[in-house]
Parts: sequence; C-alpha cells; structure tokens
Amino acid sequence: MQILVTGGAGYIGSVVCEKLHEQGHALFVIDDLRDGNKNALTPGAVFFESDFANAKLLDQIFSSNTIDLVIHLAASANVPDSVVNPLPYYQNNVSGTITLLQKMQAYGVKKIIFSSTAAVYGEPQFIPITESHPLVPVNPYGWSKLFDEQIIKDCAHSFGLSFYIFRYFCAAGATGAHGESRICESHLIPLAIDAAIGKRESLFVFGNNFNTIDGSGVRDYIHVEDIANAHLLCLNSPIDNWNKTFNLGTSNGFSVLEIIKATETIIGKELTFKIVDKRPGDPASLIASSDFAFKNIGWKPNFSLEQIIDSAYRWRMNPLY
Repeated sequence: MQILVTGGAGYIGSVVCEKLHEQGHALFVIDDLRDGNKNALTPGAVFFESDFANAKLLDQIFSSNTIDLVIHLAASANVPDSVVNPLPYYQNNVSGTITLLQKMQAYGVKKIIFSSTAAVYGEPQFIPITESHPLVPVNPYGWSKLFDEQIIKDCAHSFGLSFYIFRYFCAAGATGAHGESRICESHLIPLAIDAAIGKRESLFVFGNNFNTIDGSGVRDYIHVEDIANAHLLCLNSPIDNWNKTFNLGTSNGFSVLEIIKATETIIGKELTFKIVDKRPGDPASLIASSDFAFKNIGWKPNFSLEQIIDSAYRWRMNPLY
C-alpha cells in the first residue's frame, strides 16, 4: 500500500511507520516537527516538513501518488494547555482535519485511520470505559477530537469514506528504535524515569484528593507498539468491517503514585516528588475496555506495565535521537 501518515515523525507516528515499513508499505510522511523529530523518520519514507493542513502540499501528494490510505496522527495534544489556550487546538485539530478530509474527497482517497483519545469520555460514569460510554469531554483537547470523530462519520455517510477511529488511552514505552523524545515532556513515565536517573530534580504529582485508590489520578497505560499493531491489523480488514471506533487500552489502571513506585522498583532508585494542585481538565480515572477491538480485529495488548516502564527506561538511557 501507499500510505500517507500525518505526524509520522512523532512519538506514536514513528513507531507506526516503523511497523508499516517492516511490512513493505510505501510511506509518505507529513510532520511540521513541532513535537516530532526528523531523526525519528523511517528510512525510505518520503518526508514533507509541513503542517498537515497545507492544501497545496496535499494537492501535490494526492495528485502525484495513488494514496490508498491516510493514517491521521498529527494533532495538538496537551490537555492542560488546551484549557488555557483552546483556539490553537480547534484550529489545528478540527480545521486542519477538515482540510485533510476535503482533499481526500477531491482525490478519491476513501480510507482513514484516525487517532482519537480517551479524553472524549470526560469524567467516567463507569469503569472500565466501553465505546458506548457517554461522550462528555472536560477539556478543549477532548472536544476537538470528538468533533473530528463526528466529522469523519458524517463524511462516511456523505461520500463513502471508510474509517477506523482509535481512542488511545495513555501511550507509553518504546521500541528498540523509537521512544519519547520531546523538548517539553509532559508524560508521567518518562518524567518519572528522568527524576530517578537525575535528569530532573523532582517530579510533580498533580492532585492527591481524587476519588481513587490513593488519591492520585489513575490511567490505563498502553505500550506504543501495541498501538502500532492495532493499525496493522486494520490494513487488510474487509471493507464491511470498517466504520468502527475502538478503545486501545489494557483494562488495567495505575495511579500516579503506583507508577512512581513501579519506576523505583525497576530502576532501583528512590524518586523525589512533590504533590501540587490538580491540573484543570484532568479526570480522576480513565481505564479502557478493549473487548470490542478484540472481537472485531483480534487486537489485544501484549506488554505489561513493567515491560512498558523498562522499555522506556532503556530508551531514555540510550536514546537514538
């Protein structure tokens, strides 16, 4: 297949491209490198350093190549920042996706795999969260992704677009070739590792009075390679099995304090952390039910929390870029 990947130089995108390349697919990658890293690009991928909503560039790509599928991973994705600075999230995530879909329609590209988020659920009404859970985001990032989901579904109805939507829970871990490498890291596991190995003085725990096992926020951590494998399973799915939305998680939740403890155990060092106020827009707990993905595409997670943390630790000790 010839596949266009938006955000293909980012954390998840680099691993998705790594696995697609292993299967022999021809890759075209758009990434503006705001959060991505040029060194993370898969060898052989045709790279365009640009905003994914660059209409002229999309015309160039779609008119010059027979693109079979778009994997749309690019997005602005910082939850706390979206609360205080919402407009760029709607501009990039929603308006940008509309431009991409317009160009797909114009050039007859009718398959998309879209990266959504557990943030579309808001505060859980039940745990684990199934795909039928009410959709009531509590932050602009979640709303932007929910709007995208609806727009994609409307396009499926109007011009025959076929889609898979993946609602990621907390992506974590690394492969041998790719891991998290951001200038401004905001994810718990790499921050905890950096605190343990002395790359940062301390770690902040945002809130200790959530209605959870120990008062700290609970999340479902899913290995980035498991996320990539879900995309591979969809590629050759019969067309009548498309137009579905799946959670990607492990059905297990771990609190911030449990992650800190697990990191200390794996690395063998004690972490220094400080409890501070909750961040705006943070739900108390997000844990997935992924039964629907297993029943429809045979997907299931293969990595334990210990393996996730260990792979991230190995990456941060010996990063390739």
